[in-house]
Amino acid sequence: MSSSWTADEIRRIGYRVVDLIANHLAALPDEPVFTPVPPDRVETMLATPPPQDPVSPDDILRLFEEQVEPYPFGNGHPRFWGWVNSPPAVMGIFADALAAAMNPSCAGGNHSAIYIERQVTSWIRSMLGFPEASMGLLVSGGSMATMTALAVARHMKSGVDARVDGLQHAPSAAFYLSSEAHSCVRKAIELLGFGSASVRTIPTDEDYRMDIDALEAAIEYDRARQVRPIAVVATGGSTNTGAIDDLSAIAAVCHRHQVWMHVDAAYGGPAILSAEYADALRPIAEADSVALDPHKWLFVPVEAGLVFVRDADAMRSAFSLVPPYIRQSGSAGAVYGLPWFSEYGFQQTRGFRALKVWMAMQEFGLSGYKAAIEENIRLARYLADCVSRWPDLALMAPPGLSVVCFRYAGARERSEDETAAINRALLERLQLGGEAFLTSTDLRGHFVLRACFVNYRSRREDVDRMLEAVRTIGRELTA
Repeated sequence: MSSSWTADEIRRIGYRVVDLIANHLAALPDEPVFTPVPPDRVETMLATPPPQDPVSPDDILRLFEEQVEPYPFGNGHPRFWGWVNSPPAVMGIFADALAAAMNPSCAGGNHSAIYIERQVTSWIRSMLGFPEASMGLLVSGGSMATMTALAVARHMKSGVDARVDGLQHAPSAAFYLSSEAHSCVRKAIELLGFGSASVRTIPTDEDYRMDIDALEAAIEYDRARQVRPIAVVATGGSTNTGAIDDLSAIAAVCHRHQVWMHVDAAYGGPAILSAEYADALRPIAEADSVALDPHKWLFVPVEAGLVFVRDADAMRSAFSLVPPYIRQSGSAGAVYGLPWFSEYGFQQTRGFRALKVWMAMQEFGLSGYKAAIEENIRLARYLADCVSRWPDLALMAPPGLSVVCFRYAGARERSEDETAAINRALLERLQLGGEAFLTSTDLRGHFVLRACFVNYRSRREDVDRMLEAVRTIGRELTA
């Protein structure tokens, strides 16, 4: 088949692909937010054997039109506010195609993809105010960013050379995270060999922020029992409620006890550009490491996560298999270039993720991001205000960043179990009805509806439509 790909044929199919992209994006606001794949379609797709013979490009695109495009995840729609999933920047879409056309391996070397990654990590490092000497690495997302950062913490704080001896002779260890921390943190701790028994879950205050006195007490208690504190994982915008821990106070505790400080800013980090949250997020610069996902509030197509580690040499020591005496300290010449990214993380073969970050950041600019982020925050406040005004709805947590947690309460008092059941049924009907897409979470034993605005397409009228659908479904369920 490769011999048939003349320049003209590439253009012809390429134009068809662009038409598909344009039609998909333009039609989204008038389509249901979410359309599940019908069971018979699922059965057919899973039972279809691999093609024995080549399929023509036109037929492949026809199959895409019939089997793939009609059933999207939904996050490109202006009324999708589930989990933390944003619509893609249009230039990021094109960047993925251009990156695939070049198809470099970005372990290292002296080629443009490497310097684009260095450039975008420098841009975001500057945005966060993180030290210039720190090392940034693009990874798949917040989970791998957390794993990477805590692997460096293990290398520096476990008291043994874990790369040589493992953890069998290491002292008992402890990690500290709030009850609002993302589940990827516990996964990383388990996979790094410490086990979930090493996790200390620190309670939160009424605003869902880590209790600093409880953190200090937990560290002191562990030290008194000869348990070695490894890291505190602070949250720079929790997934549940958007809460931002007191990062400056946590940094002071970590400094006092010589404990690694990691900040999970995968979702909330870009809000440092906003007027409202700049001060709360600025202490990220005091951390030893930070995770931030450009594929969340910077609207870059997935996968695009990012980890920064303050001590670049420690990061290299934690991962490199190149002996120190032959490592390149600067440029290694016209072929090999700067020290390779593969020395700073787990992946050897790495895709050209940086191009979509680079193009998306230029499409928006920092001023465009600031405007989009602040509009999302305004929409969250508008939703919270509406919920507070209407007696049949209940606000379940202080709005944080762009997250609002609420539920349908109805016109009379009900037990917690009854209210939870109504809201579960309401949520399913809302999602399958296609008018809007919210998700849920559990807040201190309460099932709640959760809206997270990381969507540059959303407008106030979209919020109004969602609320009308929620109240209509709620009234029907409680009639």
